[in-house]
Amino acid sequence: MKKIVLAMMALTLTLALAACGSNNKNANTPSSSAPSSSAASEAPASESPASELSGSLLATGSSALLPLVEQVSKKFMDTNKGVSIQVQAGGSGTGLTQVSEGQSDIGNSDVFAEEKLDAAKAAELVDHQVAVVGMATVVNPDVTVESLTKQQLVDIFTGKVTNWKEVGGNDQAIQIINRPSSSGTRATFEKYALGQKSEDLKGSIQEDSSGTVRKLVGETPGAIGYLALSYLADSVKTVKYEGVDATVENVANGTYPVWAYEHMYTKGEPSELEKAFLDYMMTDAVQNGDVVELGYIPASKMEIKRDVNGNISK
Repeated sequence: MKKIVLAMMALTLTLALAACGSNNKNANTPSSSAPSSSAASEAPASESPASELSGSLLATGSSALLPLVEQVSKKFMDTNKGVSIQVQAGGSGTGLTQVSEGQSDIGNSDVFAEEKLDAAKAAELVDHQVAVVGMATVVNPDVTVESLTKQQLVDIFTGKVTNWKEVGGNDQAIQIINRPSSSGTRATFEKYALGQKSEDLKGSIQEDSSGTVRKLVGETPGAIGYLALSYLADSVKTVKYEGVDATVENVANGTYPVWAYEHMYTKGEPSELEKAFLDYMMTDAVQNGDVVELGYIPASKMEIKRDVNGNISK
């Protein structure tokens, strides 16, 4: 009898433990009517993930804009592995011509398209203004002149003045380092610093690259040239214009007149990839980061505006 009682007690205990295990299992297992956590996180079969950008872009033109577009394009490619962007200089005129003829996707320019192309071709292009840049007169560090007037600059770049002593400097021949006619930097300098076009003088040196101009001015005794503020370095000396320093602040408030918008033109409305890159150029991270870091000015910071004819408005 005792054995029978013990056996019954053991059987009862076994059944109780089995029931308890079954309840715990059910508590930890989702019911068939509720989706699992992994299933709930999956997108419906009809929806696909956003497509990644892919393809290639070629941007050509302005050497003044080159440092900014190069730096930003590298960051854009870092986050868009399927995208390849090539950036080449050659001058604003070259960039505008190439984008107009379909040889490049984006034409970088320091000048409005209407200033380099005929009206019909310019009308086909869409303007994307990504920044503003100032242009400064630069000289070899040994030149003692600190400031030049508009007329003095005109006299130098037209060959009327050939020695620094004629404008308050030492007795030293002036060596002009100029840019080619396709250069937007030259067009800006002539329009807003000289107020007129200048001829290519015999004996002057003409260079297509802003980097080369900086190098030659820094190494050539008596040299004078002009550069975008984004290219200024200790190897050259910046000269005031009519007593005003070429600074970001003076450009932004309208005190210093030698500046230009930096344009990135597309032929017609931009493609998906072109638009994505141009939109990225206008993000806060780029405008308040790369643009400022490299010596350009966000267009939003300008206290004045200028149209294609050079008219100023607030």
